Amino acid sequence: MGLRFRKSFTFGPLRINVSKSGVGFSLGVKGFRIGRSAKGKNTATVSLPGTGLSYVQDLDADSLKETVEDIKDIFDGDNEEEKTEKKSKKSSTSKAKKTVKK
Repeated sequence: MGLRFRKSFTFGPLRINVSKSGVGFSLGVKGFRIGRSAKGKNTATVSLPGTGLSYVQDLDADSLKETVEDIKDIFDGDNEEEKTEKKSKKSSTSKAKKTVKK
């Protein structure tokens, strides 16, 4: 059986993990984190706090960007309908500005 070592330091939503492999970090809140391991592996973790149940998804660079954008949308309170409305308002506003300039 191999020997394991890991120590975590938490600074608000940032968690720094020190292990035999090196230093890794993750960012998030209870129930959801995105992180990079000491070996350079990017992961997203969704969990049910207090149950021990979690789901971990390995991320490549492109899916990491998409996941971060999705998280920003969640925290901004934007859903798909609101995004569509914002886009249509922007396009109608720019059309109105062009009409006024003529």
